[in-house]
Amino acid sequence: AGIGITNQRETTVVWDKATGEPFYKAIVWLDARTSDTVSQLSKGQGGKERFRKKTGLPLSTYFSAVKMKWLLDNVPEVKKAAEEKRCMFGTIESWIIYNLTGGKDGGIHITDLSNASRYMLMDIKKCQWDEGICKSLGIPMESLPAIKSNSEVYGKVKGFGILDGIPISGSLGDQHAALLGQGCLEVGSSKNTYGTGCFMLLNT
Repeated sequence: AGIGITNQRETTVVWDKATGEPFYKAIVWLDARTSDTVSQLSKGQGGKERFRKKTGLPLSTYFSAVKMKWLLDNVPEVKKAAEEKRCMFGTIESWIIYNLTGGKDGGIHITDLSNASRYMLMDIKKCQWDEGICKSLGIPMESLPAIKSNSEVYGKVKGFGILDGIPISGSLGDQHAALLGQGCLEVGSSKNTYGTGCFMLLNT
């Protein structure tokens, strides 16, 4: 037996390393409160394209990095925790895996590549957090989850009774998971996702 997790990407959570409790409500992917943050960042060199070369993404309210910056700038508890190195950022799969593997008692702080690619902090060629981008946004690198592959044993369930010991062995963003779930396993196979928009995914 094993557990796999899929999630709607970009929605961002911030919590306390010491207590395991969130500092603030999750900011969902479509939340536009970060529009002023994006406007300010767009005034820098390169405008909305300033991080695209490394991350593949333009500046947008969608991505997790601007949500993290908004939290650091607008929630005093988050700023204080970051200064004290108690701040943990993550998307929803990070939060779920952290809690399933023990939370404040040794919970694992990770994300997978499909989610990390939507933070607007990852160098897509190196598959690592980019130190320069993190610094320019004021996001402490130690607050970010470790980037893992989509299919490996991350850890085991701890503290959930009969589920204890079951390995958590997969994590994949929603559209990618749907591509896999609908059997597009061969190169060249594709599918459409119909939801808030229409998105075509192609197995390359």
